[in-house]
Amino acid sequence: MSSNTTNKFVRRAFVKTILRRMLALITLAGLTYGLIAVVYATRTIFKVKMNYAIVLERFGGNREAVTDVGWHARLPYFTRIEQEVPLMNQRLFLGGRLEPMRIISKENVALWTSAALTYRIRNLDTWAIENLDPLNLLQGDYDGIVKDILQAQEVDRLVSARERIKEEIYRALKSRPINEGGPTLEKKYGIEVVSFVLKETRFGDKLVEATEEKKRRELIAEAENYAADQEASRIRKLYAAYMDSIQSLQKNLGRKDGSTDVPLLHFLTQQKWASAYEKNQEGQNTVVIQNTQGTPALTLPTLPKPNMKKEAQ
Repeated sequence: MSSNTTNKFVRRAFVKTILRRMLALITLAGLTYGLIAVVYATRTIFKVKMNYAIVLERFGGNREAVTDVGWHARLPYFTRIEQEVPLMNQRLFLGGRLEPMRIISKENVALWTSAALTYRIRNLDTWAIENLDPLNLLQGDYDGIVKDILQAQEVDRLVSARERIKEEIYRALKSRPINEGGPTLEKKYGIEVVSFVLKETRFGDKLVEATEEKKRRELIAEAENYAADQEASRIRKLYAAYMDSIQSLQKNLGRKDGSTDVPLLHFLTQQKWASAYEKNQEGQNTVVIQNTQGTPALTLPTLPKPNMKKEAQ
């Protein structure tokens, strides 16, 4: 009986020991994890990734760029990670947004345009140490140069000569000083301008509608002018034919002395008008009275037919 009690007591003590040890291990693991999490959160141990750099601020105020890829350690409270700088190609949109922005052309016409600059940081000291908030500074200078060039162009050139304007802006961004005698974008910010693209250049919706309406009116006016030209050409041809016929008639009716037989000419003219009248009237007979004084022909209406029944009576 005593041996059974002893065995139970030993087993209980063993279980308690195991539980205490497990609890201690769990507590130790939790503390270790918490310490590691605190160290990682405060970035006392930090990692520099490929194509990235870390800018550190030392206790004495010195700033330096760490570019070696891998894990690094710093003294907490005595050093501070100021920023992480990507060294890969980066994009910068016109106006800082993807949507098109409104610009005014040389003729004071509103257009919508969007553009993108691709750049790469080459000098970390210039970018991160010599410039405070370099991204916003670069955005302002970039927008200013692009707008200066775009707003100095005519509307038709902005739409039809986009390729030449794009190359002109690229050369300005890469090598033209921001101000006369000042630095270029590349020198001021320690970057390399990789490319520039004009993504979109278009008129506003109201201007497009007005342009389409203007084109429609121009087409209508052109069609009307063409019709008027055709009518004028037809009239000129008819007039020429009429003059030729008059000259031929006068020549054929002429006397031996070269004069025109006027009575005969008047008679033929009256017959011509009478013939035209007969073609446009129904149920009438035309009587032409000729004289040599140029009096026009008289057209008499048709006499009513007698009533056959009355004649029969």
